[in-house]
Amino acid sequence: MSEQEHKGQQDGPQGPVPGPPPPRLQDQPPAAPWNPAPPPPGAWQSPQGGAQQPPANPWAQPQQGSAWDSPNPYAAAGPGFPQQHGYTPPPKPGIIPLRPLGLGEMMDGAFQACRRNVLAAFGNSLLIQGIITALTVGLGFGMISTLEDAALSGASDDELAGPVLGALTGFVGLGIISLVGVMVVQGLLVVPVARATLNLRTGFSQMWRIARRSILRLAGLALVLLAASAVAVTVLVLLFSLIIYLLGDAGIAVVVIAVLALAAVTAWVSVKLALAPAALVLEGTGIFRSIARSWQLTGRNWWRTFGILILTSMIVGILTQILTIPFSFIIGFAGASTEDPAALVASSVLLIAVTLLVSAVGYAFQGAVTALLYVDLRIRREGFDLALMKDQEGPHTQDPDFLPGRHAVPMSRKAPVGPPMGMP
Repeated sequence: MSEQEHKGQQDGPQGPVPGPPPPRLQDQPPAAPWNPAPPPPGAWQSPQGGAQQPPANPWAQPQQGSAWDSPNPYAAAGPGFPQQHGYTPPPKPGIIPLRPLGLGEMMDGAFQACRRNVLAAFGNSLLIQGIITALTVGLGFGMISTLEDAALSGASDDELAGPVLGALTGFVGLGIISLVGVMVVQGLLVVPVARATLNLRTGFSQMWRIARRSILRLAGLALVLLAASAVAVTVLVLLFSLIIYLLGDAGIAVVVIAVLALAAVTAWVSVKLALAPAALVLEGTGIFRSIARSWQLTGRNWWRTFGILILTSMIVGILTQILTIPFSFIIGFAGASTEDPAALVASSVLLIAVTLLVSAVGYAFQGAVTALLYVDLRIRREGFDLALMKDQEGPHTQDPDFLPGRHAVPMSRKAPVGPPMGMP
């Protein structure tokens, strides 16, 4: 049977046999509501309420206008995204940043401390230097007047020995007073400088009130150092005299070499003790404890301390000469052009006043640098910057007699900490 005959038998004589009709729409059961199961935790969900779509290909090329096309791809991230933290500079509440200081920062901080506390810095130095200058001038005029009276009266050498010895004794006493005055000036200047690190201003009477308990100890420190120096000089003079007596001319060469070596030792000891007044006032320590603290702080930092102190002294000396020499010529020329004794006295007094004013400014700046050097060494060795930050946040900064760092506990550091990379 062919394929057509077989197909004809299946379809029938009248055509294809109709199949069962399709089911009607109303006869079908209602469709269940679409309620997809919640996605597992961590699966991607569409942010809108529309149909769920698969996540985009993470390796696809970013579209136009995406974050990669913005001019600043490193802009701050939006809320909820982790932000990148860069270097945060140390705080600077006052004249210096609270970190190890560079030379320029130290010089600028000293100038700012003196500028913000004019009366406390310059007034204190001017007062003490004025007292010392007045005593010096009075003693000098008294000695000259005594010698003139003795010479006019025809006194013998034995009779002149008394006034001369008295004048020399007076000058020795004046030297002691000068040393004590310089020590007091250097110690008192720590108060306005330390307060200026936290942007606290200090008045003249306020400075004396804060440091009143340290004044006698500062004078005692000066006397102790002076007594130690006198004993050392006496012993050395006797020793050198004995060497010259025993060795003759060869002993002179030995003494010269020894004097040069002693000059180096004296400079070394002077630098080691330079911070004792600052430690005495700011830490409230005793005389010998302040000496030990200065010795400790300058350890492993002697050359740096020496260089800063020498540079400061040179700057002050050069500026003093620049300011006083022109006045000396002008006043001297004006006094020489007249024979009036009153004009000569007036020109001399004016020259002394100018010299006194310039010297007071120099002493104030030098003392401020020394105080900041003390603060810097404590920051490098003991974490003093953390103590200052803590004092800044405390409520006691409202106390008019507050002295920063007075009760700070030193924290030992194995190595001196320097400024961040790129910083001076």
